[in-house]
Amino acid sequence: MSTRRAALGMLGGLGGLGLAPWLCSAATRPAASPPSALLVAAWEGAGGFAVGVLSPQAQGALDTLGIVQSIAVPTRAHGVLALPDDSLLAVARRPGDWLLRWSPQGGKPVQWQWADPGRAFNGHVIASPDGQRLYTTETDLETGAGLVGVRDARSLVKLEEWPTFGIDSHELIWDKADPAHPALLVANGGVPTRPETGRAKLDLDQMDSSLVKLDAGTGALRGQWRLADKRLSLRHLAWQDASDAKHPPLLGIALQAEHEAAAQKSQAPVLALFDGSTLKPFEAATSLAGYGGAICALKDGWAVGCPRVHGLALFNTDGSWRELVALPNACAVAAGDKGCWAGGQNDALWINGSSGAARLPHKMMPGDVRLDNHWACLPPSPRRA
Repeated sequence: MSTRRAALGMLGGLGGLGLAPWLCSAATRPAASPPSALLVAAWEGAGGFAVGVLSPQAQGALDTLGIVQSIAVPTRAHGVLALPDDSLLAVARRPGDWLLRWSPQGGKPVQWQWADPGRAFNGHVIASPDGQRLYTTETDLETGAGLVGVRDARSLVKLEEWPTFGIDSHELIWDKADPAHPALLVANGGVPTRPETGRAKLDLDQMDSSLVKLDAGTGALRGQWRLADKRLSLRHLAWQDASDAKHPPLLGIALQAEHEAAAQKSQAPVLALFDGSTLKPFEAATSLAGYGGAICALKDGWAVGCPRVHGLALFNTDGSWRELVALPNACAVAAGDKGCWAGGQNDALWINGSSGAARLPHKMMPGDVRLDNHWACLPPSPRRA
């Protein structure tokens, strides 16, 4: 057995970690409190890297975000996904070695899947509407080409792979603009890298970031869009549903700037919107250091985590600037009931979607937990009721 398989066997045996009973108990809070929620997240703590379920709780005058259940993972996780059957998916990036399926409720074995030879996971995964297939963004380590791996949802084994017609493929999402013709939208980050140099970004003058639409049945290219500024990398994606039948749904895209000039990078936009035909960036009224992390849609706008300026950037639905809400190392964001959960290094924040509404900070418990780039609200489930 290989070393890494033995390591994962040990990690998988840890399963869900039981924690103090108060973490799972209901709490009575004032009317301004956030709605009850469970979040799936990745983090690093004193014991190493982990993926698990977090829950907001009240501890006297202190609002906390405590660990309900967790499982150790061998390296840093990137994207996480909650599935309707109560299982969770997590996928690694740098190194993108593994894909995990875990059921915090128990009753199902932990599943690990290694990246195929010559391939690396790029940190994101989504499921088909019927739950039969998974789609992972990957890289061909020899050529650098971006790929979508099509996998059996039960076994996690790859069935086929499709080119993304670019490099550095990152987040992918189902196309809501044309439901009659199922398609995937994939963000090609466009940043050249090589396996032997790790995270080092090379030949940035050759960047080629794009948003591509792939046929969900065949992987055929059905559209490709680019921004005029070639140094803006398209990274993360979130849909906002149409407010009425006259307006199409909007796709929000978090951007990361790769300009050489510090001043240009500092003022670069972190948000672009796609209406099904046009891709357009939107500027903020303050510097966001040219770095947008995760993105989520609010009822009346967008939230983008901006860790380099320690804040949550809020935009209106049309892309116009709203404000920057302070949160140390803010990156992870997830749309919740009537608001947004944002996660920072050791802190979290629930914010109502409306301008000027209540903002409630939460401290991580235990305090040595460092939240990672992404998290998601768990969907309602009868088993969790």
